[in-house]
Amino acid sequence: MRYLTLLVVIAFLSACTGNVANPVTPSDDATQPNGELVFVEDEALQEKIAAIGEEAKGKLGVFALLMEDERAVSFNGNEHFALQSVVKLPVSMLVMQQVAEGKFTLDQKIKFTKDDLVNPNQRSPLRDRNPKGGEVTLNELIRLALVESDGTACDVLTRIAGGPAAVQAYIASTGISDMQMKRTHKEFGLDWQMQYENWTTPEAAVELLDGLYHGEGGTKDKAELLLKYMYESIPGQNRLKAQLPPGTPVAHKTGTGGTKDGVTSATNDIGIITLPNGKHIAIAVFVGDSSADEKGRELVIAKVAKAVWDTWAK
Repeated sequence: MRYLTLLVVIAFLSACTGNVANPVTPSDDATQPNGELVFVEDEALQEKIAAIGEEAKGKLGVFALLMEDERAVSFNGNEHFALQSVVKLPVSMLVMQQVAEGKFTLDQKIKFTKDDLVNPNQRSPLRDRNPKGGEVTLNELIRLALVESDGTACDVLTRIAGGPAAVQAYIASTGISDMQMKRTHKEFGLDWQMQYENWTTPEAAVELLDGLYHGEGGTKDKAELLLKYMYESIPGQNRLKAQLPPGTPVAHKTGTGGTKDGVTSATNDIGIITLPNGKHIAIAVFVGDSSADEKGRELVIAKVAKAVWDTWAK
């Protein structure tokens, strides 16, 4: 049996409270120092995922971690995939850390100009409502980035946080080595190849999720706000959540690339799934450079999440 190593902390996460607004919360053990742990890979589950991967018509990458039980599954878990809007999570975590340090306040008004607006083919309700620029609270920028996957909101957050280099430095400070941010949304929206300069491995994406649940991104209350917004996320209803039992709490962040010559660069979803027994699955599923249509790509993600659920919810 193969073993996987991650820089993570294992702590019992609080069970689902039934609070629809925020059904899952960060671990109370957020101050425990990180250490290297060894996880037993679930090989039978990996075989199921490999079979689903045949439907991807591209490259499938999966890493899932049953946090409390030290069980993991990996399929191309150390391969590179374009981040796309998944990058909004580390950006928001950095800004929340700066809030905790006193650099900003959540009710602080942030100005943005026409130069901050992403391109017309990129998702941005903020741009659509403010075609000449404007101002909005920091809290609203974070909500827009995580709930509505707003590219302009993310780029403004990136700018005030210190730019892509500051985000990259933050990622490195968490101990994650296999995640890179070099470009803003506006930049990679102008050049097809630039999107691949923002990349992650599925394993690194799960490390990021694990860090969020253990207090990364400011303090526990700041992390809880990010998780609340991830739970409320609008895009991706046909991805991780689609085949799970109705009402299953899923705090997630999607990412979607464009299509060129019949190939879609990225169809992603990462998140925390709460099981009925109160345990938690941190999962990242990436479908890269796929010739499948949108329905097919999203169905692959849904099937992977269901296979993981069926195996670990017992």
